[in-house]
Amino acid sequence: MGRTLALFSMHNRRWIFAGVALLAIILGLMMPKITIDTDPENMLSADQADRIEHNRIKELFDLYDMIVVGVVNRDHPEGIFNPESLGALFELTRFVEDIDGVITRDVMALPTVDNVEQVTPGTISFERMMERAPADQGEADAIRTAVERLPMFHGTLVSEDGRAAGIYVPIVDKNESHRIATTIEDFAAGLDSGDEFHVTGQPVAQDTFGVEMFQQMAVSAPLAGLLIFLIMVYFFRSVPLVIAPMVLAMVTVIATMGLLIGLGYTVHIMSSMIPIFLMPIAVVASVHVLSGFTDRYRLGDDVNEVMGNVMQSLYKPVIFTALTTTVGFASLTLTPIPPVQVFGAFVAVGVLLAMVLTLTFIPAYIAALPQKTIDRMVSRVKAHESEGKGADCKLCDFMSAAGRFAVGRAKPLLLLFVGVLAVAIFGITQIQINDNPTRWFKESHRIRIADSVLNEHFAGTYEAYLVLEQAEGRELEAMLDDRTAPIIEEARAAGFDIENDWRELVEQARADEATATLDNLTFALDDKLFDVGFEEAEWWEALMEAAERVQSEALYFQTPEALEYMVALQDYLAAGGHVGKSNSLADLVRTINRELVSGEPDDYRIPGSPAGVAQAILSFQSSHRPHDLWHFVAPDYSQASIWLQLSSGDNQDMQRVLDGVDEFVADNPLPEGVEMTWGGSTYINLVWQNEMVAGMLFALLSAFAIVLLMMVFLFRSIVFGVLAVLPLTFTIALIYGVMGLIGKDYDMPVAVLSSLSLGLSVDFAIHFIQRMRAHLADHGSWRGALEYVFEEPARAITRNAVVISLGFLPLLAAALVPYITVGIFLASIMAVSAVVTLLMLPAILSTVPRLFFGKNTA
Repeated sequence: MGRTLALFSMHNRRWIFAGVALLAIILGLMMPKITIDTDPENMLSADQADRIEHNRIKELFDLYDMIVVGVVNRDHPEGIFNPESLGALFELTRFVEDIDGVITRDVMALPTVDNVEQVTPGTISFERMMERAPADQGEADAIRTAVERLPMFHGTLVSEDGRAAGIYVPIVDKNESHRIATTIEDFAAGLDSGDEFHVTGQPVAQDTFGVEMFQQMAVSAPLAGLLIFLIMVYFFRSVPLVIAPMVLAMVTVIATMGLLIGLGYTVHIMSSMIPIFLMPIAVVASVHVLSGFTDRYRLGDDVNEVMGNVMQSLYKPVIFTALTTTVGFASLTLTPIPPVQVFGAFVAVGVLLAMVLTLTFIPAYIAALPQKTIDRMVSRVKAHESEGKGADCKLCDFMSAAGRFAVGRAKPLLLLFVGVLAVAIFGITQIQINDNPTRWFKESHRIRIADSVLNEHFAGTYEAYLVLEQAEGRELEAMLDDRTAPIIEEARAAGFDIENDWRELVEQARADEATATLDNLTFALDDKLFDVGFEEAEWWEALMEAAERVQSEALYFQTPEALEYMVALQDYLAAGGHVGKSNSLADLVRTINRELVSGEPDDYRIPGSPAGVAQAILSFQSSHRPHDLWHFVAPDYSQASIWLQLSSGDNQDMQRVLDGVDEFVADNPLPEGVEMTWGGSTYINLVWQNEMVAGMLFALLSAFAIVLLMMVFLFRSIVFGVLAVLPLTFTIALIYGVMGLIGKDYDMPVAVLSSLSLGLSVDFAIHFIQRMRAHLADHGSWRGALEYVFEEPARAITRNAVVISLGFLPLLAAALVPYITVGIFLASIMAVSAVVTLLMLPAILSTVPRLFFGKNTA
């Protein structure tokens, strides 16, 4: 089959070239339709429960994604509280408010918030904290004094050490955050105050990554391709010959990305890496073909005949290595993460396309080369070999020595592999599952620097929202019936039948909303008290008290009990170091209550009655920012939000917050009828990371099982099937074990690379075993078959490993950490799998030959 297809392709090469060109042009024209998506929220499907709840919370409390701008002064004795720094802050805030895409009324900074002060007991004033820039140090000191009295601002808008001030910038669309951040940075660069200006926040990190990942791809992918090209030229001594796999790789990448974009899929961080993944995979099989051709071709040979024989010996390994790699990536469609599903599916398509092009385009291209070009290539290679300095000459000697070493030191080698595997397994147990979009940048990147500086000074630039809500229970009127029924019975026993009048009042008071019904009812009861006698009035007063209690329960988060529970929870999280700071309705109420009562610290507390809480809330609504109330409580007071500030966006830190809340609730159960839920981008990142890990594990195990069955089918042997998957098992274990030992977090790029490990690590084993068995079938000696494998097949494996390992070194210079990770892992996978295949397999085969070759152990 392989020979027939190769001969067909060579005889019809013009049609092959036309088809390849047409494929690249048609799908390449889809590229301009590209849509970028760097929102980690889209790692979850639109109907995922946590994502739905997160969006509900944002809508309910009118919350938006936030950019954080920091102004830092390390040198002035008064820190940020000097006229020049505060003047710069004032000017920058006013500029930010006018940027398109910023929600102006919700911008939080010293110039936009109120100072709350007592005028007289029971009367407070709300004045702008910084109506204008301070004219002198005295005015700056007054601002400092005012801020330090307001717990909701101290540590949030101004650092506790007084060295930094923040501007919290809510934005309409997180996809505009890079533009807005850049606009702010450009303006801040022109302020001559001697301060540092930093811009950070998860939306900025995500959107900036989207911009820079394409800049990175525009540099790294061509550099990787160029280095791969140069290394192959070194091995094969022919530029025209090496152009073939490069064209194949380019067409595979263009066609795959064009298909993805043309079908309407967005390009996420995962799919942006498709070219990086496809390039080595597309080149791998081609190197085997070119290696086989250059080793077999002799001057004057018929090119078609030689290529036909090469493809006949290689078509099975090429097909099965492509299928195993396809299975590895296609398994990603089993994960619950949509961008990972898209990535896996389209890499799988690209792998199959590369296989088809390897079997058709490569033979056609080589057949199209002039005979003299091929002869010159062979002459150069042979000349170098005869001089003892050719790459192939040295490689031949090295491979022969490696084969002898693997067979001669089989048992010590196997013991070494077992020992290394044990250490690797221990390393795997040390792996920390963690991710943080900000850490996708190098430590020297301005976003990482801003993140580090601002989280050092402030309570935290990462947010999560803990929402407490009154569970839906019985209708309020049913609750009212329960409270009033005993009063009506007692009145009847005393000779006053008031039930019918009561029912009539309830019917008259009924309105569209339950709370309005209770309001109307209390007004009606007030009027009723004037119409009844003194003795009967006693029962109507009791009914009014019952109605007021039910009304108070309806406005649950106006009750002292509810707010005190929130205070206890916030204090627990702060004391345990789980969060940098938290703000809630309870903090707002305590602050206003202090100013209403005395202005002294002792009165920074929750009022003792719902009426006191209501008074504090009503007083706050006289401020310049009354709408801020609804960021903390729902209009019906049935749900309240606690804004948690974290100084780290790592998933592990978010998980510690969740664990801390769970510990508190275990010791202090939620009030009856109250439920708890979560939202915020830091929490959502944790959710998709957890789902990805579970999904990746299932995908990897599923793919491993399928690959094992494929190997058994390919070799028609259980023992050879198991043997084929040993190198990939060892490679994956070793790489992930080292990752655990050196403390490298298990993040999104690392998780996806497990699929690449699965595909590439088994490729070399397939070529090794298939070529050895073919030689064994022809010559009958397993020792001779092993010696043969360490000739041309081993050279092809080594060339592949060197080409890919060195070819992706340019990725190590990338500014984006995921690309560095990909470069390191690609090089490691290729190098380790090649070494393991060439040492482990012959060691096992020579140690127990009867298991694999039966009685034929000659």
